[in-house]
Amino acid sequence: MSPLKPQASYDDFARLDIRIGKVVEVQPFPRARNPSYKVGVDVGAERIMWSSAQITNYEPAALLGSLVVCVCNFGAKNIAGFISELLILGAKDAAGNVIVLGPRSEVNVGEAVF
Repeated sequence: MSPLKPQASYDDFARLDIRIGKVVEVQPFPRARNPSYKVGVDVGAERIMWSSAQITNYEPAALLGSLVVCVCNFGAKNIAGFISELLILGAKDAAGNVIVLGPRSEVNVGEAVF
């Protein structure tokens, strides 16, 4: 286990735009340094947002239509020529695979996480 990080205030947390999104497209991303997909996510914004996600332990078909938890306001990052706009949250299992975080029940796309 890693040690706890320094304390943050609720205001720090409240500045993050964390939402439920639905995966609507998954594309290969062969130019990425680490195995990744280009993932299009509907987060209830005016357009689909994209993420470079190291979640290749999932088949693309298993990701399509799934609900995920995303941070939407970190700002765009250029990854191997691809603009990644949001972070899909996950945690590693005992084997080191990234397990995508999602709600346990059906939740509306764009719903805020608090």
